[in-house]
Amino acid sequence: MKLSHLKQITTYLKNFKKISAIHRVSDTIIKVVFDKNDDIYFQMQRSNSSIFKCSSYSRSKVYNAPFDVVLAKRFNRSNILDIEIINDDKILRIKTSISSAYKQEITYLQFEFTGKYTNVIILDENNIVLEALRHIDIFSSFREVRVGQKLLDVPSAPFKAKEYPLDDVEEFLYSVYEKETKQKLDSLKKQKIAFLTKKLNKLEKSYNSLASIEKLKEDIEIYNHYGNLVLSNLHNIKPYQKSIKVYDYDGKEIEIKLDKLYSNASDISNNFFTKSKKAKQKLQNLHIEIDSLKSKINHIKHFLQIVKDAKDISKIMLLFPKKLKDKKIKESDSIETFYIEGYKVQLGKNEKGNIEVLKNAKARDIWIHMKDRPSAHATITTDKQNVPMHIIESAGRICVEFTMFTKDRYLVDYTPRREVTIQDGANVLYNKYKTIEIDTRE
Repeated sequence: MKLSHLKQITTYLKNFKKISAIHRVSDTIIKVVFDKNDDIYFQMQRSNSSIFKCSSYSRSKVYNAPFDVVLAKRFNRSNILDIEIINDDKILRIKTSISSAYKQEITYLQFEFTGKYTNVIILDENNIVLEALRHIDIFSSFREVRVGQKLLDVPSAPFKAKEYPLDDVEEFLYSVYEKETKQKLDSLKKQKIAFLTKKLNKLEKSYNSLASIEKLKEDIEIYNHYGNLVLSNLHNIKPYQKSIKVYDYDGKEIEIKLDKLYSNASDISNNFFTKSKKAKQKLQNLHIEIDSLKSKINHIKHFLQIVKDAKDISKIMLLFPKKLKDKKIKESDSIETFYIEGYKVQLGKNEKGNIEVLKNAKARDIWIHMKDRPSAHATITTDKQNVPMHIIESAGRICVEFTMFTKDRYLVDYTPRREVTIQDGANVLYNKYKTIEIDTRE
């Protein structure tokens, strides 16, 4: 961020009187709501910091680190006393107070757009660090950022920054988001589409390599026939041969090539009978394997379409949550897991996944399904808490997007899991439900 731009943004921010709410929406982005309805986002990523505005930005999860606790305690519903640039550098300081019956508590919220040491620091009126987004020890920088320590000033820059006047600061803040988001979104989309395409190609290859019903029937018959022929010609078969010659029941001589060397004829016949049995078992389970691969291929195709249609980075981040590091927790291959502002949403990829989602859900979890049509089953883990309506709507959208390719308006039912009765497989009956409309054209 240019110092000239930060100075002009600071002048713009001086128009506000209060910080109505403040919280992190991602690991490095802090949302500040000024005067109840002006949302401004502070991107505090190292070497890529900025300030921007946008119509909405989905919260990836609820943060409860010490920094976030102090941030909320000191600045939610606080009065702005002053906003200034510190030491003519890229450091924005907001002086606030929270009035109480006992005393006025002064706190500084300091945004430092200083490249490698980009940070958000919360200070008391004596410049003592109360908390920080990043703690910096004395071994990393002369300017230690540690709770309970006084924060040193940043040395003055040895040069004078150039001026870059802005015609409209608010318009500039929106343009920052649009420009950065488009670049990141395009890059993320390219990366995730390549990842999903690779998975799709692998699944389609597995599907195309499945043996046909006719081939399996032929294998059952021929391997069984070879096994019987070997038993009928035991006296003519010598050990350790690459191929054997046997006489068919009509007296015709047949040469059979072997897959390895056998010490006796009985092992050869047993091998053919085993192959015949395996082919029979594979034939019996072939429809299950076909259905499973078809559903997985269809799921990945939906996934690809959703990624291609994604209009913001938060959507991509929702679709690809960070994997759990706990190796003891085994993830089902038939369930897709998402996190919407910290709420766990599970979606069945196929019938097996739908059954698992139903069985895994607890009584007070929210169950979601498209109205009066086959669809993926989804659940929201509530942990016995009330779930905000926008979370249910987001989960309902996921349910629709992974079911329907056509963009349209769809009805989605939702109800507590205890109201859902499993009939057969993933077929259910449910009552006391509510219905919402999901418009995927938006």
